[in-house]
Amino acid sequence: MQPILTFLITKSKAFRSLRFRFFVLMMIVGLIPCFIMRKTILINYYDRAVSERTQGAMNQCRILANHLEAAGYLQNPDNETINSELGQFSSIYAGRIMIIDGDFLVVKDTYAMSAGKTIVSREIIECARTGTGNSHYDSRNGYIEVSIPIIESISGRTIGVMFASISTDNIEDSLSIFSRKSSIIWVITMVCIVLLSIWLSGYLVRPFARVTETIESADMGEYAVSIPDYTETEAIMDAFNKLMARLKKLDDTRSEFVSNVSHELKTPLASMKVLADSIRSADNVDSDTYKEFMNGIAEEVDRLNIVITDLLSLVKMEKSAGSLNIQPTELKAMIDVIIKRVRPLAEEAGISIEFEDKKDIIADIDDTKISLAIMNLVENAVKYNKKNGKVRIELDSDHQFFTVSVADTGIGIPEDSLDQIFERFYRVDKSHSSEIGGTGLGLSIARNAILLHRGSIKVTSTKDEGTVFVVRIPLKYVA
Repeated sequence: MQPILTFLITKSKAFRSLRFRFFVLMMIVGLIPCFIMRKTILINYYDRAVSERTQGAMNQCRILANHLEAAGYLQNPDNETINSELGQFSSIYAGRIMIIDGDFLVVKDTYAMSAGKTIVSREIIECARTGTGNSHYDSRNGYIEVSIPIIESISGRTIGVMFASISTDNIEDSLSIFSRKSSIIWVITMVCIVLLSIWLSGYLVRPFARVTETIESADMGEYAVSIPDYTETEAIMDAFNKLMARLKKLDDTRSEFVSNVSHELKTPLASMKVLADSIRSADNVDSDTYKEFMNGIAEEVDRLNIVITDLLSLVKMEKSAGSLNIQPTELKAMIDVIIKRVRPLAEEAGISIEFEDKKDIIADIDDTKISLAIMNLVENAVKYNKKNGKVRIELDSDHQFFTVSVADTGIGIPEDSLDQIFERFYRVDKSHSSEIGGTGLGLSIARNAILLHRGSIKVTSTKDEGTVFVVRIPLKYVA
């Protein structure tokens, strides 16, 4: 038992393979029906042979019974013609015949064992009583018992019974020969099925091997591959191509992100280095020039600090799905605080901010993250607005979600850029963005914060007319 278990453990990978399972299935589907069919044919042959032998014996016995009655054999059992017929019947059927009279005395026994004796047998008594023949097959001992009434032709009265015990040895011999031949055919069939199963299982799983080879050899840049052998392999390769496309896009996004981060960090550092080198290389720098250069360095430091802060916020946002500080928050008060922080920037640009809250709303949110998201939307609405423009904030809810709408009358977003504005470092108008400031991370931070709350953010915009951001978040947070 232990070697078998060891074999199964060490070969478990093979047993789990599709080819092996298909092979086993083919063997089961092929061999079991063949085995059942063989057994069924043998059983049917045996039953039919016994039935035909029984019927033939009963017909012969009826003919002999008529001869017995016509020759008056019960009164004259020494009739040589009848005895010859009985002996011939006994020889042909390899059996024993007894002739019993109306008193159940054995008149004739071809085995010469029971002559003159009284015989009591249920089949013989029933045959004499009813006047109809019967038969019984003893499968254990291998013989057929036939009882045929001897009926007087004039009165129709049963005057005796002819009882025959017929051997089935010849049927057993024929069955044995037939069984051996069928076994040979079954073994040949089994070998053919095994070979066919091996070949067919290999043929059918060959496309999956090609799938494995293709996947193992696939390059990030080569993902448009197809194996159309089967619908399943084609579906697998389609899914693989989509996965590779997403991975390539992710890789491109990562490369672009690294490039953008490098650019955003290097630009203020380069400016600071130029200013510092200018101060260091100049002789007798007056205090005003020195102060101007130092202010420039301070501005670049602030810019660098903003980039780093936004990057840290974005990274934390992406990794903190399981660490949200969810608590009931009064949304009107939260937005009032946001407007209070942004209002100085808006007044400086002559932008008016309107806030409409249609009802008191309390939601289960992470106040810090949602506040940061809405703050970014409101700041963008102010920064990218026109002179003396407007920003309108609306807060509403239904029984399941709350909605925050931030609309401006600003420069708008081109239609071909709407799908990209949530990407990190993406700017619609880079020249205008450099004048306004910012890192290009605000909308990414806002979107991630909203998605962490199982919410959504949608944007509609018209060039030179304005933009509307709509945030929709569940009132009850579901982890």
